Amino acid sequence: MGERLVTDGAPALPETDAVGMAELVRSGEISARELVETSIARIKALNPALNAVISTRFDAALAEVEAGLPEGPLHGVPILIKDLNMEVAGLPATHGSRLFADNVATVDGELVARYKRAGMVVLGTTNSPEFGFNASTEPLLHGPTRNPRDLSRSPGGSSGGSAAAVAAGLVPVAHASDGGGSIRIPASMNGLFGLKPSRGRVTPAPNPSTLAAPASVHHAVTMSVRDSAVLLDIASPVFPGTVIDISAPDGSFAAAVGTPPRPLRIGLPAAFDDLATDPDVQATLEATAALCASLGHTVVPLPAPFDRTLAAAANAPLMGVGVAVAVQARLEQLGRELAADDLEPFSHMLMQHYANLPATDLVRALQDVQRLGWQIGSLFADVDVLLMPTLAPRVPPLGLLDTSDPQAMYAHAGDFAAWTSAFNTTGMPAMSVPLGTDSDGLPIGVQFAALMGHEALLLSLAGQLEAAAPWQRHL
Repeated sequence: MGERLVTDGAPALPETDAVGMAELVRSGEISARELVETSIARIKALNPALNAVISTRFDAALAEVEAGLPEGPLHGVPILIKDLNMEVAGLPATHGSRLFADNVATVDGELVARYKRAGMVVLGTTNSPEFGFNASTEPLLHGPTRNPRDLSRSPGGSSGGSAAAVAAGLVPVAHASDGGGSIRIPASMNGLFGLKPSRGRVTPAPNPSTLAAPASVHHAVTMSVRDSAVLLDIASPVFPGTVIDISAPDGSFAAAVGTPPRPLRIGLPAAFDDLATDPDVQATLEATAALCASLGHTVVPLPAPFDRTLAAAANAPLMGVGVAVAVQARLEQLGRELAADDLEPFSHMLMQHYANLPATDLVRALQDVQRLGWQIGSLFADVDVLLMPTLAPRVPPLGLLDTSDPQAMYAHAGDFAAWTSAFNTTGMPAMSVPLGTDSDGLPIGVQFAALMGHEALLLSLAGQLEAAAPWQRHL
């Protein structure tokens, strides 16, 4: 076990979640300014060791508080935004890439605007691997983010900066995005709750993406289930003109958290033949199945749920082509060709491949998406949700997933997204719930997935699990 983040001497936020903090502000027990100032002081004290926060707007945030915040559901609550495809006006929008190092956002992303209208205070942006292409957060541009429970370990990726910031208590919640597991993987590695919503649930506006993002979606990493639900209520109203839309739930997502689900049939798929599951992960999975059974649910053994090779092959073009387009647009903006040091070696290799991908290959990938959706969807004929590992391996050391070595990435990266990326490909919602700890004292998340549009069901189950087996929210 490596060195843990030392928090002694740093000012502490109230020991509650974002919803609780907003309640404290409304009751007058703490002012929004005090809450924001405490978060700023904590970032200043602890971020040098973590490298989770890469740009800040402290003066602007305090000015917004002084001017008066909207009376929304999270009035006065500080938040950080992941530096990947969701901009904050006036801050660098780097995507973790040297090619975008001097790119500054001129407008807020729609989701950022919605957070602000809900009374939240944006303090800055968090570290991301280049274009999100890593299950660890170690970009050459900003350097590695460290896991607060062990500074020698990865915080996960690609929302590793956001997850480390929440786990260390810099802010109670942070924006995140997920294109292959990038909310769920860092949530698992940092002991947080992480929900990947259904495709079409949260708008990426004003950043257009292929058919409103077949793979990647925006949401958050949180300490509590109710925080995730309230943020999804804030984030999910349909943005006019959205190409891919999804029906609204009956009632609010927040209400679902406090309503235990009916007895569910929970499918427990067998492990993949070609991927070893860490014994501590397997033990946590079995303990979670037993917990579900004790809560009145029926756990049903299933075969391996999908072909993970097909899932990875279908997902890769959806992500790769989008990045190739973004790189080409940036070069056109700069009026020059790609330089040798613009991209990390792994990204450069992907760019070369996907920039020249025939349109026919992209259509085949989209067809494979549908085939995979039918394959996984057939499992739900007999069960309501699926129960799986979030990660088969345990939390890796920094440096294992090294984007300067494409061969190392090919050797290791697939194992970290094996259980998560299929639900990006299909668009189905999935969540990582922090229900275990390994022999090194590091968190283990357990993943649940449901059919498209059924986030309320997952949040209801997560609320029940949180009440039955509450997890540690603070370091």
